[in-house]
Amino acid sequence: MVNTTSPPIEDLADQSYASPNCWQMQHRLRSLIDHYVAVEKLDNRLQDLPTQFTNPQPRPWKPIDWQAINRNQIIGIAPEVFLSILIGAMDTEAPIRGYTQTSRQYLEQLHPQMARFVGGIVNKDGELQEIGLWEKEERQHTPALLKVYTQLTGEKIIPKHRNVRGYLPTDDPQEDLYRHGLHRVATEYGATCLYLWMMAHTTGELHEVLEELAKDEINHMTKFWGFGVWAYPNTGFIRITNTLIKTRSQNYQRNNLMRTLRRMMNTLNWNAWTLTNKTTLLYTFTQTMHHLWKWHNTLTPEYLQNLFK
Repeated sequence: MVNTTSPPIEDLADQSYASPNCWQMQHRLRSLIDHYVAVEKLDNRLQDLPTQFTNPQPRPWKPIDWQAINRNQIIGIAPEVFLSILIGAMDTEAPIRGYTQTSRQYLEQLHPQMARFVGGIVNKDGELQEIGLWEKEERQHTPALLKVYTQLTGEKIIPKHRNVRGYLPTDDPQEDLYRHGLHRVATEYGATCLYLWMMAHTTGELHEVLEELAKDEINHMTKFWGFGVWAYPNTGFIRITNTLIKTRSQNYQRNNLMRTLRRMMNTLNWNAWTLTNKTTLLYTFTQTMHHLWKWHNTLTPEYLQNLFK
């Protein structure tokens, strides 16, 4: 959608710099993280989940003037590197149907409402009858990134077809869902941090597109995280650590989080990043987790039981 009458774009990263150094970029990132990962916003996103169980409604994007996107809106990073990150993000976002259907299969036996939220409804023959809300929102991302890439380069590309690790059940569906859910939250957390980091490296309409992507990822990450804490009230740092250690095994074929992280860095052309780029992304991960952990500590059993009763 093109909006030619929109007001001047507000840079939501607070102060803008033509060529920010590491400390200035951290200032921009801190402003973004404080705003978008505030506890009250995370609470609002989680409290929305029961409503979406009964009346699923996609979050609307604000109008964007796609034609106004240009390379001058990229700051603090070489445009060629930024473009390679866009391609990596596209390739990661593209197989959304595979992600949603795998998650639905892990959920449907234990939590059918959440299964419908992520993967919709299938008939007895396995044919999709209703698209899940998670997919409806996430499937906007690849076309948006494609538009941005075309606007910045004048070229059209096709995302690489990537196979998604499918449903691999064992005889313990509770543990299967726990492992898969941990992987799903980690993936959404990674996407949240990446888009917040990209927002800090952009201004104008390009910044606005990335804002919509970040809002979606924060929304989904928050819902998955909070639901997971409710579904697994006895989980904690030790169990998470043990799970991560187990999934580092080379012959463990299910949700290997470390392998996912390595693939993500390769996809995003990590080796071409400057030291400042790498440092500020790590800063984004740590500061975002700091905010998330503060919120996590407010998720009491009583609060979650009342929310998902």
